[in-house]
Amino acid sequence: MKIGIIGAGALGGTFAALLARAGHDVEVTARGAGLEVIRESGISLSGGYGEVRARVAAGEWLTASPDLVLVCTKAQDAASAIEANAALIDGAPVVVVQNGLDGVATAARLLPRSACMGLLSIIAANYTEPGVVRITTPATSYLGRGDGPADPESVRIAAVLSAAVPVVAIDGFRGAQWTKLIVNMLNAVPAIVGRSVQEVVDDRRLRRVVTASMRETVRVGIARGVRFGTLQGLGDRRLRLFARLPLAIGQVLPLLMRLRMGAVPNLGSTQQSVRRGQPTEVDFLNGAVVREASAAGLDAPVNRALTALVHEVEARGASLPLERVLADVPA
Repeated sequence: MKIGIIGAGALGGTFAALLARAGHDVEVTARGAGLEVIRESGISLSGGYGEVRARVAAGEWLTASPDLVLVCTKAQDAASAIEANAALIDGAPVVVVQNGLDGVATAARLLPRSACMGLLSIIAANYTEPGVVRITTPATSYLGRGDGPADPESVRIAAVLSAAVPVVAIDGFRGAQWTKLIVNMLNAVPAIVGRSVQEVVDDRRLRRVVTASMRETVRVGIARGVRFGTLQGLGDRRLRLFARLPLAIGQVLPLLMRLRMGAVPNLGSTQQSVRRGQPTEVDFLNGAVVREASAAGLDAPVNRALTALVHEVEARGASLPLERVLADVPA
């Protein structure tokens, strides 16, 4: 199958390498140093899925009409990247591999002839060097769209992708997006203080902040009428219980997530963007919680403070002391 991958960063590079290894004809889009490295020496993947050196076609835009498209850009770049490649996509099914809540709707608006689906990836991958990806935690990814049962097209595309990397089609995709948003609350604090996710969760003071951001996210989702989907052992009943717990007890949730990560330091995608000097997705993660809270007539002070601190780190190009987090975040 001819597969176009828009954005060859951590997840785009992972899927490109694994799909090419499975025998698909893969073309990726990339920019700058990443594009140069991929053209010269391919994509180098190591870690949880084995060692892969994938030679794939690469350019700033797709050059051939694909049978399937994966959009793997950062959330803030999705609209412009899709628009730049829309003429060639021309009705091919599109899978948005992205954090946040808006990716599938954005793709569907810009590509009305395409069946647009979302993919929730729990794969932890470090991408701090152009064209080089290291998988620190392999995991199953979840594909779907909307609120109902998995439709036949989602099942078909999941089967195609599963030949390269574990993917399952799921019911209630929108609720699963919210569950993934809760998992992504692990991103902001490591980026602010410049530590790995494991180090942050191991610090009881920072773990309290992470727990507060997660609990606030769950409470906002409940106010928005969300039924949380099941991912990594988290589901609607467990998350609703978590929302009622005091912070001291609720800290078991990030601790359980930390156990799944293993020993290899996980920087988190937000910190990786900071280290590369690129804008982060914080407005589509913690910032999304703030917007959803406003739509429900609520406030989200924890996530609002974390969003502001990540933007400060972006502007400084350097991490902040732990004390700033403890002082600025009302946890």
